[in-house]
Amino acid sequence: MKKIYALFATALLVASCSLDVEPETKLADTNFWKSETDLRGACNRLYIDLPGFSHDKRSDELVGPNQDGVSSGNRSVPGTSNDWTYPYNRIGVCNNIIIKGETAPIAQETKDRWIAEARFFRAYHYFDLVKKYGDVPLILKVFDSTSDPDVKRARDPREDVIQQCYSDLDFAAQHLPQIDKLTGSDWGRVSRSAALGMMVRIGLYEGTHKKYHQTTGGDYKAHLKKAVDAAETMIYTEKKHSLYPDFTKLFLFDGEGDKNKESVFVKIYGPNDAGIITHNNSRGLENTAAVTRSMVDNFLYTDGLPREKSPLVIRPEVKYADILENRDPRLAMTLYSVGEQAYKGAYTPFKTDDQAHGYGYPIKKGFIMSEWSTNSKETLDKMIIRYAEILISYAEAFYEYNGSISDEKLDETINTVRRRAGFNTMLTNAFVQANGLNMLDEIRRERMVEFIDEGLHYDDIIRWKTAEKVLPNAVLGLLYNADETPVKEKELGGRLTDADGKYKGEKLYDEGNIFVIEEAGSRNFDPARDYLYPIPTYEISTSGGNIKQNPNWGNAKD
Repeated sequence: MKKIYALFATALLVASCSLDVEPETKLADTNFWKSETDLRGACNRLYIDLPGFSHDKRSDELVGPNQDGVSSGNRSVPGTSNDWTYPYNRIGVCNNIIIKGETAPIAQETKDRWIAEARFFRAYHYFDLVKKYGDVPLILKVFDSTSDPDVKRARDPREDVIQQCYSDLDFAAQHLPQIDKLTGSDWGRVSRSAALGMMVRIGLYEGTHKKYHQTTGGDYKAHLKKAVDAAETMIYTEKKHSLYPDFTKLFLFDGEGDKNKESVFVKIYGPNDAGIITHNNSRGLENTAAVTRSMVDNFLYTDGLPREKSPLVIRPEVKYADILENRDPRLAMTLYSVGEQAYKGAYTPFKTDDQAHGYGYPIKKGFIMSEWSTNSKETLDKMIIRYAEILISYAEAFYEYNGSISDEKLDETINTVRRRAGFNTMLTNAFVQANGLNMLDEIRRERMVEFIDEGLHYDDIIRWKTAEKVLPNAVLGLLYNADETPVKEKELGGRLTDADGKYKGEKLYDEGNIFVIEEAGSRNFDPARDYLYPIPTYEISTSGGNIKQNPNWGNAKD
């Protein structure tokens, strides 16, 4: 199979380079594994290959200029896919480091430190595979020959793969340095905090996924306990992290570097040393991603109530600013307002050259004009895991595990995150009860608004098993007000809700003049199929049929 051949090839090669520099040459495996420098250089490859900035449009969170095949349910079984191949390529490199690194003639403590990096990344990539495909082949060795029977290995149960992830992360947490020891050129390497943070992420994902999907094998509470224990170690025992004081500046250059204690796991971009590794995040905000109306509606009002309950809601909405009035301050920190200096001057709704991303709400969070002007040479570092995620994930895992959560825990987690942004209405059990709210819904809501465009929401609706409820719906965008845009209503192709919130006779919303970006008829989600990705046909055929397709993707019974 393609993934195995790639593993075989990459296992014979490693790179020696600084963390920030793409290697110019690759050294033969037989001449390697002689020193700590060799092990460090081999691990550097893992950082270069680490996914960085992207704008994930697979959920109901973001929309782009073109319909997304995953969120719309309009995809087919691919012949090949990087979603499968890339993680396995990287796992091959990890396996090579883990196995060959053990032969290096250096102190065991030193070997363990670098093997720990490789085991961290192996867990990271296997988790990525499990989220998409469920059961996957668990490969923990280096192939010396394509005749090895594991080249055509069948899929292993996801529980076995996740338990291996836990084992790898336990080893990593034991042997990696504390994050406050990583300074200077070492900043950005994975730490004990990163290993614990991944344990929180995986434990919460698998615990809730198993609970709501009722998958076989293992106990959902055991996974949640992994998340709870790792989070408590970070929050109450080791106390290496805290929230950055300014939510807006957190996503700018102000929040870079080892002085930002919110960073748990970071991908480093130049100008650190060489300045070669770059991205295109700000251009992506301009051209490829905008926030949907359904996601905007998740932001609470200043009284702490949601849109369907708060008396502070402005009805009917007349102008764009009405959505920002009396809201959680993070909404205005996340989106541009009309007239605010944005991608190409003052933001104007529906103006075509400012709306290349589609007619959703424009993202301000993380946009940097000086970076935008560089075009594909942006260098802001990417926070993959930040401490706010640990706090909110802990609240969710604790609630899911115990069935309740104390006001004290809420204050140490959810309310701490709110206060950082200047939102001072606190979440308490009494508030939830008095207002007919659901505590779990409110914890989930906090997660949705805090992490917009940070790549978490698709995974969340998959593990919560809510994708079948939110994805088949029409995708709504901006409010149209003729006084705020040069674009005439007739230019919008009749894609606005009427005064009663109806569109083509169907009630879509409780406001008129809301732009319908995608009609419900163009969207689909099959809960018996779409919670997992289809396995590429090439992988099935080259495994000799040992790998079986996921359910309802065409040849699942073959």
